Amino acid sequence: MVSGERSGGIGDRFQQELKYQRGRLPAWQLDWTRKPETYKQYPSAPRVELDVPDRAGGAPLWSVLAGRRSVRHFSTEPMTKAELSQLLWATQGVTKVQQGYAFRTAPSAGALYPVETYMVVNAVENIEQGVYHYAVAQHELEQLRTGDSRMAIAQAALDQEMAYHAHVVFIWTGVFARSKWKYQQRAYRYVYLDAGHIAQNVALAAVGLGLGSCQIGALYDDEVNTLVDVDGVNESVVYLTVVGRPR
Repeated sequence: MVSGERSGGIGDRFQQELKYQRGRLPAWQLDWTRKPETYKQYPSAPRVELDVPDRAGGAPLWSVLAGRRSVRHFSTEPMTKAELSQLLWATQGVTKVQQGYAFRTAPSAGALYPVETYMVVNAVENIEQGVYHYAVAQHELEQLRTGDSRMAIAQAALDQEMAYHAHVVFIWTGVFARSKWKYQQRAYRYVYLDAGHIAQNVALAAVGLGLGSCQIGALYDDEVNTLVDVDGVNESVVYLTVVGRPR
């Protein structure tokens, strides 16, 4: 333990109390009548159609892995709408529908997909500046708010300037009930793991597109929650990623 670090803090309890132990697994029975909805939707929000994602070709995987670095400085040349579409499909795009389940590009515990994708669009061709939600099933954007949110997201990201200058800031929230329905308190571990899978997909997709990204775990949670209008309890931010054209 690091010198001066308190033992028995909330992080220590989180790790210890959510362990699975042989012979002591929690017993539960799934109530299918109470299963939360898989998709969050904003029916009254204006929709932005996205380009059909390209599923063929692209940069070789091993080269992409070797090229992944955290990029914090971006040019003023905007991202294209097609590039944003490709990045969004990489986050959680539907790859196959089988027996009523829509499988996605990133794995999820129990195929419950508790993570929602929002974004602050700063500089993307043919898309207004604003705050958006990714409608996974339709591969579209739902426009929640227009206007310049660069200062708000930068301040919420612990005053990191890269969030101000990035072309897009991805915001991932956890809808905890989706996972708790099956995994109870252990669900919180899985939500964070799911977000990590998604962020890695974006990091690699950015390299493949000649873009740069940087992942952000240091943030003022409730400032981000306010920006995307979630309550911070039933749904709360868990992770951010900035993406842009490297300078």
